[in-house]
Parts: sequence; C-alpha cells; structure tokens
Amino acid sequence: MSIWWSLHLRREAASVPLARRLLLGTMETAGVDPDVSYDLSVALTEACANAVEHGGGPARRGGPASEAYRVTAYLDGETCRIEVADSGPGFQRGGAPAPPAADDAENGRGLRLIEELADHVHVGRTGRGGALVSFDKLLKWRPDAPLALA
Repeated sequence: MSIWWSLHLRREAASVPLARRLLLGTMETAGVDPDVSYDLSVALTEACANAVEHGGGPARRGGPASEAYRVTAYLDGETCRIEVADSGPGFQRGGAPAPPAADDAENGRGLRLIEELADHVHVGRTGRGGALVSFDKLLKWRPDAPLALA
C-alpha cells in the first residue's frame, strides 16, 4: 500500500508543527516504528523551518511576494520520501548548499541534521527556481503494523 499527501502552507512558524503532526499521525496509523517516525519528523521540521525563514520569493509582475511553501510525503513500500519546496532564491553554487555551520552556530545546521537523520538527501531547485529539499529513509515497521508490506 502507498500513502501520499501534499500540503500548501503559509510561510509562518505555526505551519511547521502542523506538517510535523500530520507526518507523525500518518506514520503512527500506518504502523511505522516510532524511532524512524521521530527521525523523519525532526528532519521535516528542519526543512520546513528553512522554507519559512528563507523561502520567500520576489514579487512577480506586480504581485505579492510568495508567502507559501509545499510539503509532500510519500510512504511507498519500504521507503518514505519527503519533499519541501519553496519559491525563495534557492541554493547557490549550482544547487549545493552553503558549507556546514559550526557546531556552536545558531543557524545553518538544519541541512546537516537532515543528512544525519535520513538515508538519502537531495538539495536542488524547483522548476520555478526555488529551493527543493527531498530526503528518503527506509522504513521499519511495528510488529502490529496494519499497513506493512512485509
């Protein structure tokens, strides 16, 4: 069985816990191991926080600046993929993020944390030039998982 959902969220701090709760609820209902769910929810929180802070695009043709970002989650077979896309300036230097921040820095550790929590991370640009962060993780299932494919 596959599950996927997509949210179009305003770039407001209050949207971040909404996305996180939806992901955790979906994974709990499906029967995903709580440790895996927690790792993915922290990674999602970091990606959403980046979109909220940095993801605003410039006004287009006299319209307002972009005040939204998109979160999509796919649970398909043994893998979960999460994508967070915004309409901000994207990443510099051909899609590569800035070098990792120092351990004691207040900002700049989000992408490094996502890389530690996920199995595969891709950072790039959306078709409209904004930032796209996607990450995958292999799923582990609870023994009583109603949706496990094992």
